[in-house]
Amino acid sequence: MKIENKGILIAIEGIDGTGKSTQLRLLADHLRARGMDVVETREPTDGPYGRKIRELYVDRSRCSPAEELELFVADRRLHVKELIQPSLAAGKVVLTDRYYFSTAAYQGAAGMDPARVFAKNAFAPRPDLVLLLTMSPQVSLVRIQESRGEALNEFEQEEQLQRVAELFASFSDPCIVRIRADQPLERVFGEIRSAVDKLLRDKGICV
Repeated sequence: MKIENKGILIAIEGIDGTGKSTQLRLLADHLRARGMDVVETREPTDGPYGRKIRELYVDRSRCSPAEELELFVADRRLHVKELIQPSLAAGKVVLTDRYYFSTAAYQGAAGMDPARVFAKNAFAPRPDLVLLLTMSPQVSLVRIQESRGEALNEFEQEEQLQRVAELFASFSDPCIVRIRADQPLERVFGEIRSAVDKLLRDKGICV
């Protein structure tokens, strides 16, 4: 039996370095200022499977692509069960930094069939809106290195990010709104705010 969600699920997606975390915080503040109950979260989570995924940032060779995919799916199942679904059922707005579109893009770039990845995530609630931040991998890598001052991890190599970006570009789900992330931060957030405010109006929520 399908659970009726009273809340709203918004995912912010894109390759590394597009400013997802910053924009999520700005969006959370925007919605809270309008009296909405907002839950901020991210994937991979800090749970047991998420911690294993983060270990792959250092050495991705310890897992096959299929094993890696299973870790992402297990992490998401726990995330949905313990946080996302209860929050939606309680009428909250859930903002997640990455969701199953990222898994399809990154695992697809590693050789998995994106359609299979989407199928394995059919248990996860479908987002009301996916804000897909777009940027060339070359620009994103400069941002990553300038902001962190550290070596790129296993998921952030240019050839890998190029394949990921191409897969993100191929996704056509109607819940996706693409926003250029190479614009000034305020302009990016302005476009995000417009897309979210339109969603709220469409749902009959005053903004």
